[in-house]
Amino acid sequence: MNTDQLAVNTIKALSMDAVERAQNGHPGMPMGMADIAVVLWTRHLVVDPTDTGWPDRDRFVVSNGHGSMLLYSLLHLSGFDITMDDIKNFRQFGSPTPGHPERDLERGIETTTGPLGQGFGTAVGMAMAEAHLRTVLGPELVDHRTYAFVSDGDLMEGISSEAASLAGRLGLGRMVYLYDDNEISIGGSTDITFTEDVGARFAAFGWHVLDIDGHDREAVDHAITAAKGDDRPSLIVCHTHIAHGAPTKQDTAAAHGNPLGEEEIAATKRDMGWPVESRFEVPEEVYALFRDAMSRGTAARKAWDERRREAFAADPRLEDRWNSFFQPGPVEVGPLGFAVGTSVATRKASGKAINTIAPRYPRLLGGSADLAPSTNTLIDGSPEFQDDYSGRNFRFGVREHAMGAAVNGMAVHGGLRPYGATFLTFNDYMRPATRLAALMKAPSIFVYTHDSIFLGGDGPTHQPIEHLASLRAMPNMWVIRPADAGETGEAWEMALGRADGPTCLILTRQGLPVLDRAGMEGASHRGGYVIRQGDDAVLVATGSEVWVALEAAESLVDDGISLRVVSLPCWEAFLEEDAGYRSSVLGEGLPRASLEAGATFGWERIVGPDGLMIGIDHFGESAPWERIAEEWGFTPKAVARKVKGWLKGKG
Repeated sequence: MNTDQLAVNTIKALSMDAVERAQNGHPGMPMGMADIAVVLWTRHLVVDPTDTGWPDRDRFVVSNGHGSMLLYSLLHLSGFDITMDDIKNFRQFGSPTPGHPERDLERGIETTTGPLGQGFGTAVGMAMAEAHLRTVLGPELVDHRTYAFVSDGDLMEGISSEAASLAGRLGLGRMVYLYDDNEISIGGSTDITFTEDVGARFAAFGWHVLDIDGHDREAVDHAITAAKGDDRPSLIVCHTHIAHGAPTKQDTAAAHGNPLGEEEIAATKRDMGWPVESRFEVPEEVYALFRDAMSRGTAARKAWDERRREAFAADPRLEDRWNSFFQPGPVEVGPLGFAVGTSVATRKASGKAINTIAPRYPRLLGGSADLAPSTNTLIDGSPEFQDDYSGRNFRFGVREHAMGAAVNGMAVHGGLRPYGATFLTFNDYMRPATRLAALMKAPSIFVYTHDSIFLGGDGPTHQPIEHLASLRAMPNMWVIRPADAGETGEAWEMALGRADGPTCLILTRQGLPVLDRAGMEGASHRGGYVIRQGDDAVLVATGSEVWVALEAAESLVDDGISLRVVSLPCWEAFLEEDAGYRSSVLGEGLPRASLEAGATFGWERIVGPDGLMIGIDHFGESAPWERIAEEWGFTPKAVARKVKGWLKGKG
């Protein structure tokens, strides 16, 4: 038996053993893609387990993450920090080998996958990052490729069509996807639901499509070589057998999400010449094969280190430019130049902030889902990425789902701080990507404009109601809803200063008065602060309702009510502050009320169970925003009346 076949059999055996021990998992995909994986990892992939964060490594994504045992086997064999005990503890509490891959760069796992299609879209973002950095820093420093394994399920999900269409339009020729075309899904044969010509679809997207036997290792090798030589993104359609080699469960749905069983495993091992009684064994020849393959990556990394050293010595400005991407300093936006009292939509202030930051922060780049004029997210003077990879403006098209995943891919790639923009209500289209950003602590920035019922005439389909509460419920997600232009600049500082998770910037369509925050500059970095002192009660507001709260408080003075107003642009940052600070802002023993033009769900965390919550717990209406504010009680007069009545009722 040659060493390649021995390696294939090792991956099959490890995958069968781990799933059987866990009594849970997907053995079929690792067995079906083992031939492809051995060829890619031993002959093409350039990574270095001795320096897992090396910037110029190839990126490898397993989008069909249910087959995670394939990835863990490859990482273990290649010398990454996945031990045999980790393999044995597959899917167990606290193990680094969960059922679906979770980003762990120290162990060689580039991104979190699980929901099918997310890895597909994330890898497109990685390829976009590589193309931009290679163009602006030079191919001597940035010259790697993006590889992904994808499945029938990935290609059924709509995100794959969005992301593939985008990649084809952008001509991302340094990405190679290997499609596990095994014609089996959980429900049975894929022809129940999936009969399209996948190759023709991707050809129509502008991809280079190859068609091979996925168990013919030489064919796999030749196809990858051909893909690397083409200037289009490549899809290699690999015809495979799920649970390849299993006597009775090959080509069956039973191998998709269930252990094979001891009897089937024994028969499979016997047929492939493997010791039937063995468990979790790896022949030394297989370790040696992967050590040799990884030495190729280590040598490439050392050569890159030397090239970088020589390039920096020859041109110190290049070193400075490199560091501006990979070792940037803190970001300060500063005053945006809007006069107190003038009316400025926070989406407009955000656009000014972006263009204040961009000239001195070259790693900032992004775009919108065909809404650049509405979201104010274009970087002035920069080319369009689709025409020039040095460009910092991305035209994602009407593809929110793919945009979110691509932003995540650029964020986890390293070297860039990407943003993606759309209307807040369309977060519904990209929620899986925002959730994965939070799960893997990716520093993605999501810009959401048209943030409330006050976008007006577009009506309830476009007016977000529950979205703020929904995003705030997401662990590790920061949601920042600034009150005016000054807070908007600080919101961008907060987002760009955050390295361990994503941020949503929630911005208005309508103009808001620029508040007099003299002496309060930077206060919103703490999540919440007192913007008006008062002794009788506290009214906590966010975003476009802060000015309303301030005017309501002023009008209550004549009624003998001293109302403190708190601006709370970011709950998450505020709740991370110590109890003393939170108490100093919200007051000890003061009645608390909240004001926000969105669902009241969750506000009890801030105002307590006895607090007054002024919000909107029904869908909106198509009308000018001023009429909506009158009808539903979001004017200063209406808010003052509600607060006064509430306090009177409390005695």
